[in-house]
Amino acid sequence: MKKNLEEIKKELKDLLVESLSLEDIEPQEIGDDEPLFEEDGVGLDSLDGVEVVVMLQRNYGLDVKDMQKGKEIFQSINTLADYVVKNAGEFS
Repeated sequence: MKKNLEEIKKELKDLLVESLSLEDIEPQEIGDDEPLFEEDGVGLDSLDGVEVVVMLQRNYGLDVKDMQKGKEIFQSINTLADYVVKNAGEFS
């Protein structure tokens, strides 16, 4: 069964909090448009970025090798979910 965009957004938030051990934040507290790598957003750093790449590989079979493209994909939950929907075989 295909997941819809909202289900993928929730799943991504859960995976981010779990994979990155974000102890000070609950998945539902992450806004869909909230910047993931800015101080006034979630505040992830470059090491977290590597973990996000691994998370996408492990959970969705997606490889993000182009870091410039990665910056676009990793802007927010919305951009991440959009990428997953368009590129992961089980959703498209």
